[in-house]
Amino acid sequence: MLTRLRVSGFKNLVDVDVRFGPFTCVAGANGVGKSNLFDAIRFLSLLADHTLVEAAQSIRSEHERSGTIRSIFHHIGDHHADEMSFEVEMIIPSTGIDDLGQEAEAAITFVRYALTIAYRPDGHQRSRGPLEILREELHPINRSKAKNYLFFPHSGEWFDSVIVGRGRQNSAPFISTRIDDDVTIINLHQDGGSGTGKKKSRGRPKPFLASSLPRTVVSASNAVESPTALLARREMQSWRLLQLEPSALRKSDPFNVNPSLGNDGSHLAATLDYLAHRKDHDSEDDSDIREAQVYQEIANNLAALIDDVNTVWVDRDERRELLTLMIREHNGTEHAARSLSDGTLRFLALAVLELDVETQGLLCMEEPENGIYPARIPAMIALLQNIAMDTSEPIDSDNAFRQVIINTHSPSVVQQVPDDSLLVATLRQKIQNRDRFQCVEFAGLSGTWRADAPETNFVVPVGELLTYLNPVIIDKSLTNGYSSAFKRVIDREDLQPYLPGLEPAE
Repeated sequence: MLTRLRVSGFKNLVDVDVRFGPFTCVAGANGVGKSNLFDAIRFLSLLADHTLVEAAQSIRSEHERSGTIRSIFHHIGDHHADEMSFEVEMIIPSTGIDDLGQEAEAAITFVRYALTIAYRPDGHQRSRGPLEILREELHPINRSKAKNYLFFPHSGEWFDSVIVGRGRQNSAPFISTRIDDDVTIINLHQDGGSGTGKKKSRGRPKPFLASSLPRTVVSASNAVESPTALLARREMQSWRLLQLEPSALRKSDPFNVNPSLGNDGSHLAATLDYLAHRKDHDSEDDSDIREAQVYQEIANNLAALIDDVNTVWVDRDERRELLTLMIREHNGTEHAARSLSDGTLRFLALAVLELDVETQGLLCMEEPENGIYPARIPAMIALLQNIAMDTSEPIDSDNAFRQVIINTHSPSVVQQVPDDSLLVATLRQKIQNRDRFQCVEFAGLSGTWRADAPETNFVVPVGELLTYLNPVIIDKSLTNGYSSAFKRVIDREDLQPYLPGLEPAE
């Protein structure tokens, strides 16, 4: 779980400091920088599994899906920053396995990770590419102090189920950085080491020359020497950006495909089929009963979007070995996924995610309301909140360790989300080295837990919310005379009593 993110020097994120709860909605105008926040999260996730250069090249630029390495650094005109820094506070899994199948147990599950990356001109003789790590650190946040860092509402039962450790109550790092004679060394401290049981000795740290590192140290950690660093890596790897593509959602799946929903929505049919037939060792329910229950729950969720839904199931074509998602209306008419609307398919994917307790970690979604009828948006918001963990209850098989962050510019969404879940993104002017520039800032509402955080500099003014509370107030300078040339729907006299505060067309 990502609880705090501090970023500077990445795209238009300069001195950004954001806290997250189990469910967060980031609202802002087009082009303000909402997606850049997602890109920063995705960049950190990629760095946990790829080289520095591969991760940087996978991040989109302002004008294309995959950008140049230089384009992800903050720039003013043609001048780019030479460094970017990240600091995250996160709750990591208590156990896991490494790439070789070895089991790992975290010394503590609340940690702070810091990373600073510099850009080096191509003229330097560096075989590892133009990116260099200047600082990489991983520190524990002791359990006794953890509540001072978690401001969102949560119960003691939830806290005890996620903030655990081996009694480690010191500040010794898992990864640290030192400079010897102008040479930067990244140390990986061993918290696995030798010994038996839960008392493990810490061996000597492993030093790495920062200038020759092609990837982060945390991305190369293993269960034997550095289990806590490994589980921090596993947590960052679980941070996903969902971009549900209707073309992927519509496809049938072969029997042998991996039954896990892809970031683009692929394998929807296989995932639902797996959930319907999954063996639950803790339950004695008949398999046919479980299958019916899963399909009925999906149908009930979908009925909140489409009134005429009776049944949802996955058709198994044994001859062609294909799985196809199907729905049946109350009159008996059947539809395959390929004939469903974009909004229906996205809603179906979210309903499947809610049931899939094996899918954990952070899920980011851009504009999930796309394709959803405005009157059905409350149902979509409720579904997204149900996907996220309930922090009033302990984490268990019925309360998966999941976090959801969405972004939107839709007034219909902003009006429906809980007030303590809302972050508003706005552009602010700053001056740095005598250069004036605009960068994005994120703020919560007064009276919410975000406003009580010690680093909070400002909360969202009421004026910033007017566009979302009364979306038909428009700036006529942007309409190019369109609104005055035609009679708008909102200008109808019979609608005026229902639309208070509107500004009629001239």
